[in-house]
Amino acid sequence: MSNRSTRARIGRRVMVHTPVGGSRSVMMGAVAAVTLATLVTGCGGKSQDHPSSSAAGNPAIGKLPQATTFANLKNVAKDSGADAAGNGTVAHPTAAVPVSATPGGPPVATLPDKELGGPTWVPVVETKPGWQRVLLPSRPNGATGWIPAGKMHTAHSPYVVKVDTSARRLSLLKSGQSLGTWTVAVGAPKTPTPAGRTFIMASLAPAKATYSPLILPVGAHSESLDTFGGGPGTVAFHGWPQKSVFGQAVTHGCIRVPADALQQLAKVPLGTPVSISN
Repeated sequence: MSNRSTRARIGRRVMVHTPVGGSRSVMMGAVAAVTLATLVTGCGGKSQDHPSSSAAGNPAIGKLPQATTFANLKNVAKDSGADAAGNGTVAHPTAAVPVSATPGGPPVATLPDKELGGPTWVPVVETKPGWQRVLLPSRPNGATGWIPAGKMHTAHSPYVVKVDTSARRLSLLKSGQSLGTWTVAVGAPKTPTPAGRTFIMASLAPAKATYSPLILPVGAHSESLDTFGGGPGTVAFHGWPQKSVFGQAVTHGCIRVPADALQQLAKVPLGTPVSISN
């Protein structure tokens, strides 16, 4: 646990890059103006902005915990394919949907249609007749859940983000082709960047100048800090003004990236898989 950072509320504009058009690789940018606290590890801020649930009118699932970055879910299965990138299928619930630990099992949570002011997009990591298994943005890291296939709108992201924390290297691929490789800063030994398979969860652009023009939270959390600055310890990609940090293990778990890397990551749609290895 940590209270090292100032608990500052920051107004943010959410820049949403979402895949559209079914299984096509087309992307559309939608912009929504909202006020969000800084939520990511190493960035501080208060956890004030829990999403409203469209499940409120459904008592059957309205009482279940919401699978958001603020939640610590129980009775969910862990990701068994942490080293695989998947096939790029991403899914968006058009309304809050029940999440089960097994196909056809009783709901243990709900996945809301919005996350941090933008639409919820999660990667599909396994399918069975009538069901899709997706990565969830909640603790524990690697949490997954099964959702009825008809409840989700699916699309395709051609991108994959890879991070090697030992080499302090980030690689971005599109349709299997490299778009670039960059030296980055990763978590310090006492606050390491968590390894495993996760995804781009949101895209937050500060309304006022700060250390990064864009913050890209992922669906993973620090495993050494329960909270940071009042937030849930969400890990993120973001820029940093001092170039000397790149190549160093100095963060609280976030991945600090050079400006040109951040510009490329800004084009990546929500739900795109991220593979972190060490």
